[in-house]
Amino acid sequence: MANGRVVRTADRSMGSRQLAGLLPGEVIARPGYRTLAGAVRELILDGRIPLHVRLPAERELAEAVGASRATVTAAYDLLRESGYVRSRRGAGTWTELPDGHPIVGAHGAGSLPGGGIDLGIAAMGAPEGALERALEWAGPRLAVAARGHGYHPYGLPELREAVAERFTRRGLPTRPEQILVTAGAQQALVLALGLLCGAGDRVMVENPTYANALDAIRHARLRTAAIPVGEDGWDLEIGESALRQTVPKVAYMVPDFHNPTGALMPEEDRLRLLAATRRTGTWLVVDETLTEIALDVPAPVPSASLAPRGGADHVLSVGSLSKTHWGGLRVGWIRATANLVTELAAGRVAADMTGSVLDQLVAVPLVAGMAEALPVRLERLREQRAALVAALERHVPEWSWQVPVGGLSLWVDLGEPVSSGLTERAAAAGVHIGRGARFGVDPGTFEHRLRIPYTLPAERLEEGVRVLAGAFHEGVPLPRAVDRPHWVA
Repeated sequence: MANGRVVRTADRSMGSRQLAGLLPGEVIARPGYRTLAGAVRELILDGRIPLHVRLPAERELAEAVGASRATVTAAYDLLRESGYVRSRRGAGTWTELPDGHPIVGAHGAGSLPGGGIDLGIAAMGAPEGALERALEWAGPRLAVAARGHGYHPYGLPELREAVAERFTRRGLPTRPEQILVTAGAQQALVLALGLLCGAGDRVMVENPTYANALDAIRHARLRTAAIPVGEDGWDLEIGESALRQTVPKVAYMVPDFHNPTGALMPEEDRLRLLAATRRTGTWLVVDETLTEIALDVPAPVPSASLAPRGGADHVLSVGSLSKTHWGGLRVGWIRATANLVTELAAGRVAADMTGSVLDQLVAVPLVAGMAEALPVRLERLREQRAALVAALERHVPEWSWQVPVGGLSLWVDLGEPVSSGLTERAAAAGVHIGRGARFGVDPGTFEHRLRIPYTLPAERLEEGVRVLAGAFHEGVPLPRAVDRPHWVA
């Protein structure tokens, strides 16, 4: 224990060149101790330097950034005083967070009192008329299916065939026996973790990453190793190092319009990731939930399709209809080897026996007709994205963000670590939103970030941003008066 908190033993160190490569150019050009300390602090809060990692020795960092050793010593002293690092004679200097920094863990689902504007859910309502048409198609087939027992632990054969065909059209030849239908992508991840990991095993994740995936990992009592995702994308050098040093059982990645940053992983990085996970014997779970939400670029091909023949047997591709169609239709899937699907199905039987036949029948025409239905959906998202950007520029021009080429949300930098206080004040004013810390691997990180989806109509986005701006300009941070559930999707 240290200062009342459990301190984990770090299993990796950060080299001086590695840290120097993360520092902004102005820090290297004018390496004053306050500037250096501030830059390191921001990297810790942004998750690009993980917690409980040993920083370079003062002399090594001084040489790497072209500063005097006295400058680095003073910077480390300032970081120690503010609680962002700790040092022990003979053990080096290690990153941490100050006492009292808000801790984020697993939260239950909640609802915003009195309605209001919900910006915590990155999902749209169902496309107009789509469910009605799908129900009309499914009706007579349900009557036929009802003559049987209704248990399909692998999924309805018609739906497995439709999902397999969709993968094949996207460039990854797939047979129906390689598909397991699940109750959404979240169940797919939980089943994969349950089969492939045991309590205490390590899982590599992006930092930040999808909040509900972190909850699933914590619930399974698994440990994490992190690969930072910043404005320039994935730091594969750190990712490969983490794979070599920690040899995680599973790597969970969202390479397509990453949630929450919106980043798109380049093909060369996908190839590096495929090769690195294969070398360490790590199962790679690729979350493709957002893959079809390609707004300014063509939809990416499945990552597994990039591997040489036989080089992707360790890849599980996870998807669902929640983002493309409707979250209330709990239909998702895992694409893996046929043998692995059989093992996953056994776990599925232990969890809930089988999925709803009606939901799966409704899903069949939706999956089969996805290519024809998506263009209208995507055009609406482009309009709403533009409306959100315009509202932010109008009401909070001091915030910054990158407009993603796909996905459903902006990852907004508030410029100061006030996310939790801001979300509390906004909730009191009727706007629910996902604070940045909800997406961080380490407690208390990303306090200067908000994830703002553009999945509501333009007028609702305008009103939501107006409320957020009012709460921000009133003055934050605020003490959290209530521990409300921070539910996001």
